[in-house]
Amino acid sequence: MERSMREAPEGNSVGTEYWHRLEDGRIQCDLCPRACKLREGQRGLCFVRGCEAGEVRLYSYGRSSGFCVDPIEKKPLNHFLPGTPVLSFGTAGCNLACKFCQNWDMSKSREMDTLADRASPEQLARAALDAGCRSIAYTYNDPIIFLEYALDVAAACSEVGVRSVAVTAGYVCDAPRRRFFSAMDAANVDLKAFTERFYRKVCGGELAPVLDTLLYLRHETAVWFEITTLLIPGENDGDAELAALSRWVAEALGPDTPLHFTAFHPDWKMRDTPATPAAIVSRARRIALDAGLRFVYTGNVHDIDGGSTWCPGCGACLIERDWYEIRRYALDDSGRCQDCGYLIPGRFDGPAGDWGRRRLPLRMLPLAAPPR
Repeated sequence: MERSMREAPEGNSVGTEYWHRLEDGRIQCDLCPRACKLREGQRGLCFVRGCEAGEVRLYSYGRSSGFCVDPIEKKPLNHFLPGTPVLSFGTAGCNLACKFCQNWDMSKSREMDTLADRASPEQLARAALDAGCRSIAYTYNDPIIFLEYALDVAAACSEVGVRSVAVTAGYVCDAPRRRFFSAMDAANVDLKAFTERFYRKVCGGELAPVLDTLLYLRHETAVWFEITTLLIPGENDGDAELAALSRWVAEALGPDTPLHFTAFHPDWKMRDTPATPAAIVSRARRIALDAGLRFVYTGNVHDIDGGSTWCPGCGACLIERDWYEIRRYALDDSGRCQDCGYLIPGRFDGPAGDWGRRRLPLRMLPLAAPPR
């Protein structure tokens, strides 16, 4: 894969591709539907892209808010290399303004000092190999906003056989969407709700572009993807909305699309909203199953049934999960049920890994100073 951008070994800004000049002299960023219109020295809502020297530049290239080895199920991805470790990292900023953000210290940061760690794409690829990771995840904040860095990391990882996973809200324009996902092997897309009201009021965005991303992934790519909806009491957890969301996923994306319902805990600007009861998460799962979806999961609650993968063919428990630990694995190397031969959709490659629920923070070695 060809490298997307020039090197920025010390985290300096790099020029970006998706922008154009307006008649009034401002520069419009064309990365996401926000279409931020910037004068010299101004930053977009994401804060890491801004106008400098008459073009849009990315200021977080090569810099991160931290690196950690996680279980792949934490992304969450339940049908992609189960039980294996994934090297996770993010930068700072976000192009949405979700009031409930549970990574707000990174995604809402306006301080570049948050980006205390640095790593070149090649360093990250080597770190993933050294840690025994089958994949690397662009997560914690949305990788769409550090697209150029993510593409270069994905290229370096591809060269050494490490796969790339995007954890994203899918809030992106068509051209950069195609460029970004062409480098990804898997994705988890946050479908934050199923009403425009919620996206406008709670996220400062729109629903339609997210649905466009999901349709694009299903019908125009080979990227394996799963969907997560965080359930917030009184905001997006009504039976009618959950039924409509589930029917849309089943009909537009297919009944084999895994859907995760996860429990909210009070954070950021919604600290007065109560945590989601486990019963609401279980109810959402039942609604989605009744709508025809075959693989519906619960998260952020202790629910072995809701966290496990069940065979649609014979009803057997194929992957029993207790939180992120796999207690039973009854698939063959190709992903078929060992009892009835039903082919489970996903990316299965040999036996399950045994990483479990471990979380291993990493620090990168300092980059060498650039030549004078």
